[in-house]
Amino acid sequence: MEEPRDGCRGGDARPEPLRVIIADDDALARRTVRDVLQGDGIIVIAEAADGREAVELSLHYKPDIVLMDLVMPGLDGVAATRRITRAAPRVRVVVLTCSEDRNVGLVALRSGASGFLGKSMDLAALPRTLRSVHAGEVAVPRALAAHLVDVVRRMRDDGSGLRPVHSPLTQREWEVLDLLCQGASMDGVADALVLSAETVRSHVKSVTRKLGVRSRREAVDVAQRMRSDMLAEQDARR
Repeated sequence: MEEPRDGCRGGDARPEPLRVIIADDDALARRTVRDVLQGDGIIVIAEAADGREAVELSLHYKPDIVLMDLVMPGLDGVAATRRITRAAPRVRVVVLTCSEDRNVGLVALRSGASGFLGKSMDLAALPRTLRSVHAGEVAVPRALAAHLVDVVRRMRDDGSGLRPVHSPLTQREWEVLDLLCQGASMDGVADALVLSAETVRSHVKSVTRKLGVRSRREAVDVAQRMRSDMLAEQDARR
């Protein structure tokens, strides 16, 4: 592993190679991706086998990009992405996962990721994609991009997906409630957020307690009223 980088090489006008950290609990997957990236001139400065290690390495080395799997032991990829992007905003995270679920993609992007890619993609295109992300672009499949447009359109009508600024709920609790508002079951929420069913039940219990309601249905109703009030306030200011 290399030392943390403090600046560019003096007197060298050539751009420095992209510096990447790969986070995946599958050693074979890490090696496969590493070989592809290094074969295209990208430097893999470190590898992480779980989310916690990914956070520690990212904050230490300050890479250009972290290539992040979602399902890992201990700290999952979504939580790791959130910690990295909050503590080191210049580090871009691109999620590379087996999941093709659009809701999972939305959660990853909401956590701060600059890209959401499936492991079924042609890995030969990965170096070019990472360079595009480093240049400021967002990397998402066309299906997810279309879904994002659809979400934005629906938000304009009913506020779905909007989160009130003043709310007792945490970011994760809103992620759970957002999915419940979309009609997801408890198992569906667990799958979308890559959480255990027990963890989801704990979040739902916290949501109902903080909102002062006794059921998931009532929590959804409160969330919808909060969003409607926020939209009405915004309209009144125009």
